[in-house]
Amino acid sequence: MKHLDRDKDQIYRILFYDCPPVTKRVHHPLTNNAVVLEKTATAIFRKAFFKEIVRWGNVALRLGHLDEDNARWHIRDPKLHKQVITGRQPAANLTEDDYVYLAPQKGVDMRIGLDIASLTLKKLVDKIILISGDSDFVPAAKLARREGVQFYLDPMRNPIRPDLSEHIDGLKTTLPPLPPALPKPPQV
Repeated sequence: MKHLDRDKDQIYRILFYDCPPVTKRVHHPLTNNAVVLEKTATAIFRKAFFKEIVRWGNVALRLGHLDEDNARWHIRDPKLHKQVITGRQPAANLTEDDYVYLAPQKGVDMRIGLDIASLTLKKLVDKIILISGDSDFVPAAKLARREGVQFYLDPMRNPIRPDLSEHIDGLKTTLPPLPPALPKPPQV
């Protein structure tokens, strides 16, 4: 709502894109304990959230799917992962919370692109605001702008590719600013 000019803008629809959570049982790489992903707090929240937002007016839920065949455990923090790989951090120091189970999303970007094209070509909207940390939408943004639709992007503090910045009408993040980083302790 922070992207709207309440005096001028009218919402056609809020399109929310995501994937249902992974529901299979996997074993944690550190403890070898079984983890039923369907019963995790994240999966329970997402199912409840999806159930709730489909009840809201002017909101449409668009679900892709997760590629469970290519899902893997990863070290949550990329910096920590690099330290383990380079030997600066012993793998024995990792904890259970250092790992996250990730499955690649499938079909979400395609749904976004199709919806942008459909809304544009049917002349249903004159402005699209895309809130996404992904910047793979150059063709969709170009189409929208060629057809006279204003295209704005909120990358949620993520950097965007230079080729996307030339095909949008505005760039604005509405997330609150990050707290200032704590100073690093002096090296002894």
